[in-house]
Amino acid sequence: MPEVPPTGAHAKAETTSLGDLLGEVTRDMSTLMRQEVELAKVELRQSATRAGKGAGMLAGAGVAGHFVLLFLSLALWWALGTVMGLGWSGVVVAAIWGVVAAILAARGRKELNAIKGMPQTAETLQEIPPTLKPTP
Repeated sequence: MPEVPPTGAHAKAETTSLGDLLGEVTRDMSTLMRQEVELAKVELRQSATRAGKGAGMLAGAGVAGHFVLLFLSLALWWALGTVMGLGWSGVVVAAIWGVVAAILAARGRKELNAIKGMPQTAETLQEIPPTLKPTP
């Protein structure tokens, strides 16, 4: 059987002490953990930004909804009080605010549903070899 030529890994293993090899593994693990923490920070920042936008849009929808009630109430009061066309202008304004509230609520809900948490961190953590994971 022909002899297989040694690879760079074989040569390194034969010439490097066990302590040096363990030191390299420790440095590599430390680097990997720092990178995972940094990835988690970036993903959390992105998720918080999206949550803030969604919450802001829902708050806008709440304000717009308040205006709907205000203008509908004023329009009904004015229409019943005068039985003329002046009151219906309040209905038109209230309808416009209703459309604004519906659009903001839909966009805010869409933003909040688009938040995925930390998918890259979860994916890369699954790639850590099982031998490096703590056992229960």
